[in-house]
Amino acid sequence: MPLTPVPARPALVVFDLDGTLLDTHVDLVESLNHTIAALDLEPVSYDDLTHLVGQGARVMIERACRLRGHPLESDALPPLVERFVAHYAGNMPGRTEPYPGLVAAMDRLKSQGYRLAVCTNKMESLALGLLGKLELTRYFDAITGGDSFEYRKPDARHLTGTIERAGGDITRTVMIGDSVNDIAVARNAGVPSIAVPFGYSDVPVSSLDPDKIIMHYDELTPELVERLLREFATKVAV
Repeated sequence: MPLTPVPARPALVVFDLDGTLLDTHVDLVESLNHTIAALDLEPVSYDDLTHLVGQGARVMIERACRLRGHPLESDALPPLVERFVAHYAGNMPGRTEPYPGLVAAMDRLKSQGYRLAVCTNKMESLALGLLGKLELTRYFDAITGGDSFEYRKPDARHLTGTIERAGGDITRTVMIGDSVNDIAVARNAGVPSIAVPFGYSDVPVSSLDPDKIIMHYDELTPELVERLLREFATKVAV
């Protein structure tokens, strides 16, 4: 008597946050300029920092200060980070909004039993607060930030820890992101990656060699996820 095939576990789709799930750049730059105003520095623009938006407050503050000819001593940074976090958290959600088609795509996946998670280098408290203000928290089985573990993207353990918290299976996981850290963490963890080109990368996402690029969230369907998982498993097996 033939054996009945065991159904595959529902896949887990893990998203980066800034530049992938949400367009956050206006609010991040506004909080950054509020922060460096304490040093009497002239504001910076998004064009000055495009590839640093989404890489954490410390990196943006250090870079903005260097751009304005005011390199920071290490002991000067913590109070500036506190000023940034207070302003950013106090003004959520500001003008941040989900990218077009995102909510419909998550509804499609959830309706088919897929798990969803967020793996971001943003502080976990800020990620949770922002997603809560936008009423998106309910979609996710796990939300981890750059301070959730002792390691952060592109370290594979940030992604594998997120998968574990979400109750996922690493062989049934896809990572979606907009920049080098996202594609690298997927590669380091041994899971397929999807890149979006509308985020905060300083190079074309095609140069990062993701397994798939989608131009709009209309393309993110259960069928695409399953096809990508099959193709990736075949490639790894060869």
